[in-house]
Amino acid sequence: MFNLKPEVVAQLERVLGSVEMLLPKVVKKVDWATCHAANWRRHSFSGYLEAVKVTDTTTLEELLGVDEQKEVMSLNTRQFLSGLPANNALLWGARGSGKSSMVKALLNKFAPKGLRIIQIEKEDLIYLSEIFNAVEEQPYRFILLCDDLTFEVGELSYKMLKSALDGAVYSPPENVLIYVTSNRRHLLPEYESDHIGGKYVRGELQQSEAMEEKVSLSDRFGLWVAFYAFSQERYLEAVRLCVTREARQRKVDIPLTVELDQEAIQWSHDKSKRCGRTAYQFSKNWVGRHLMSLQGVRS
Repeated sequence: MFNLKPEVVAQLERVLGSVEMLLPKVVKKVDWATCHAANWRRHSFSGYLEAVKVTDTTTLEELLGVDEQKEVMSLNTRQFLSGLPANNALLWGARGSGKSSMVKALLNKFAPKGLRIIQIEKEDLIYLSEIFNAVEEQPYRFILLCDDLTFEVGELSYKMLKSALDGAVYSPPENVLIYVTSNRRHLLPEYESDHIGGKYVRGELQQSEAMEEKVSLSDRFGLWVAFYAFSQERYLEAVRLCVTREARQRKVDIPLTVELDQEAIQWSHDKSKRCGRTAYQFSKNWVGRHLMSLQGVRS
């Protein structure tokens, strides 16, 4: 055996410790038979799929004010699960209007038919080819979900996603579709200056080169599905549904009163937004206050 000096041993230990930090984390392989969703976790120069427990129980029937969007996304997902031609989809529009909930509800509905979801952050889109390689031999159908996606001009992940959607080197395998949610229709910020430089060709106004580039990514999604802010009537309908569901889970009876509607409207004014997320947040507040009052009476 080598008789190493203590300072050499200490130095080797530091080197080995540094190398170990660069190695991928040892994780259990995802069992897609029992796991319906996973996250891509970046580590050093690569990453791994980490199984997640899906706790969101949202159903398509519970999503209000988006009937047309539900029909479009459900049909596209059914085609995909049947091995038929289907499109990558961009779900865009007002914040809190149900874009992310739509994808979660699709998973809850179609997981028994083999649908699985992999969620990925924007910064990790550079690992698309590794993710595709990890699932292309699986007997399941995967939605690659990038939630709340926006880009700045020139980002590498922008170019990688564009290449994947274009069917180039990084194109997804036959059992993977890409669904993206965003508040921006073209995924990039738009400025007034972008419209400068347009020109008329045979009497028709052509977009400027700046706008052509910004549209070039979103245009690669086969489906554009728009989500809009709620009307007041639709918002109150969502509030009542959320309160009823929350009360049912807590096994209490909470009446749907005029006072509830009035406070829900004021809540939306304070939040400056009428949408499903605002309705859900109000229901948490309203049911929590109701339960607090009940505890006060009982004590």
